[in-house]
Amino acid sequence: MENPELYIEALIFSSEQSIRIEEILYCIQAVFERDFSKEEITSCLDTIRHKYQDENFAIELVNVANGYQFLTKKNYHQVISLLQLQRSKKKLGQAALETLAIIAYKHSVTKLEIEQIRGVNSEYSIQKLLEKELITIIGKSETVGRPILYSTSELFMDYFGINDLSELPQIKELADNSVSIGEQAE
Repeated sequence: MENPELYIEALIFSSEQSIRIEEILYCIQAVFERDFSKEEITSCLDTIRHKYQDENFAIELVNVANGYQFLTKKNYHQVISLLQLQRSKKKLGQAALETLAIIAYKHSVTKLEIEQIRGVNSEYSIQKLLEKELITIIGKSETVGRPILYSTSELFMDYFGINDLSELPQIKELADNSVSIGEQAE
């Protein structure tokens, strides 16, 4: 019998986003034409994770956004950052970043609420974030006019490497100058 771990490894490697156990289970059962339990899949994932802990690999298996994905180990982030910096042409503008932060911290919010916080029209920013699939429409508010409610998407979680919005930095942490990202200008 062939090794299901190799198939699971191939699925994770080929997936553009993190892949959930249920997706792995569906694919593996179809290929092997037999039932697998979640425990069997989890055991295979543990074996794969252990394999990539070896220092001879530059990647590791990580649980992200309630799924699994191969990511570069922290030792190699600097070189990857250089590549991404070189390739970055479609960055989010300040307005889109502000809008995305509001949506992430409010969890579900209407366009009007975003505009009240930002003080400016946010139609364009919301549209760009929807196009980039960083936010999603989750329904309509129960308030007058039933405006659309926006929330962050699975791709947002995947992109920022978090499983849950509670993993976002707390507002007080962002205000604390001792906690910073990158180097500060002197």
